[in-house]
Amino acid sequence: MSDHLINLVKHQFLESKKGCLVIGDLMLDQYIFGDVDRISPEAPVPIIKKNKHLNRIGGAGNVALNLLGLGIKPILIGNIGNDNNGQILSSLIKKHNLSIKGLIKEKGPTTTKTRVMAGHHQIARIDDEQIGFGPNEANIKKIVKYINSDLSCIVISDYNKGFLSASFLKRIIQQANRKKIPVLIDPKGKDAAKYAGATLITPNKKEAMELTGLTNFDKDLLDTALRKISKKYKINSIVMTQGEDGIRHITSRKTNTYSTSISKQVYDVSGAGDTVISTLAYCIIAKLNLSDSFKLANLAAGIVISKLGTVPIKSEELLDEIERNFNGQKNKIFSSKELISKIISLRSQGQTIGFTNGCFDILHSGHVTYLEKAKSQVDYLILGLNSDSSIKTIKGKNRPIVSEADRARVLCALESIDAVIVFNESTPIKLIKEIKPDVLIKGNDYTPKSVVGAKEIKKWKGKLYLVPLLEGKSSSKIINKIK
Repeated sequence: MSDHLINLVKHQFLESKKGCLVIGDLMLDQYIFGDVDRISPEAPVPIIKKNKHLNRIGGAGNVALNLLGLGIKPILIGNIGNDNNGQILSSLIKKHNLSIKGLIKEKGPTTTKTRVMAGHHQIARIDDEQIGFGPNEANIKKIVKYINSDLSCIVISDYNKGFLSASFLKRIIQQANRKKIPVLIDPKGKDAAKYAGATLITPNKKEAMELTGLTNFDKDLLDTALRKISKKYKINSIVMTQGEDGIRHITSRKTNTYSTSISKQVYDVSGAGDTVISTLAYCIIAKLNLSDSFKLANLAAGIVISKLGTVPIKSEELLDEIERNFNGQKNKIFSSKELISKIISLRSQGQTIGFTNGCFDILHSGHVTYLEKAKSQVDYLILGLNSDSSIKTIKGKNRPIVSEADRARVLCALESIDAVIVFNESTPIKLIKEIKPDVLIKGNDYTPKSVVGAKEIKKWKGKLYLVPLLEGKSSSKIINKIK
């Protein structure tokens, strides 16, 4: 199972190359970060000393960003207000390389949620919205025309802000069913009839109770009520998200639970539902079975709740999580293309990238100490590993003793190393130019002028660090002693 999921996420083995339509309530998520060191003399409330203000895409837009992070470019349809926040949201959508052609500008404010944060704690939330305005008939006809055979999936994100009326949803679902396009809906409110004919809906526990009309939680009663909704409204699957309890899959006939083994600190659950439905859409497009789809969705949700604010999932993060949970250890061996993609993501988070290289034919204490010191200089350490053929060129036909595959696998077990990339050239200069590390690292048996890449690293204002080596430790000495 893990190999299949790794291949799916890592290489995008999607059988369908069709698009995905995302329709729903768009909103701007604003975050005001600050520190609290005193209470107001005017009222018993904390005074926030503001130090940062962030704008992020929320609502249906966050669903689109999650799909984009998983390698699927969606068509986004939703409404924004004719105001400054609408302009900010439109600019953010363009910045993330999403089309704004599907944005419908209406009178009234753009739905905006402003969260005031002190550290990781939310002090207050301020909502600016106008419930009830949605697309007119002309715009509805335009939206329905998007639903054609070029789509592989439709995701509907309902935040109950009025954009998705019952009549509008009915036309979307009916057209999708005629074209045999799966419809996934993140529901809100008490009207289950709105979602009749959907392929799948993804309420959380609270939303599921609203849909069923139950006021007190009882697992058996809730399951029974949801099965009735599934049967009555011809909804194939109800996928109830339960946080740390995983996912509960309910159909008209049966119920299954897919527990999560993830144990992470929860910083913010906002956006977790968007990530779940986006991951399930991704799995449907890839024709993955339901069991693996729910496991993948659990992993994706576990990643985003450990972050602060509305943050979409990325395929690299999901790949890392699969490997940690199913292989027992993160796979650190990268191709050049994969590594460049990873570096772009890391740099967007402000992390420093380090690079070192070597043969590491027989791993010894000198190597381990060297790599630990190298790692102490950076956030992310990349090791360029000489291939078998390049080692033969440098050290002769009797080397290496250990094959490149085995050397790479052993190095992956070291906590100090974040990535291993094998290169065939006699020097790593090509790799260094591609990676452009912030810190180039070698042992102090080299002089600054003799280090490959030392001249080039100055061009992007990187630095060179020479690690003090343990005396008397080398692979060659160990090999000679064995002989």
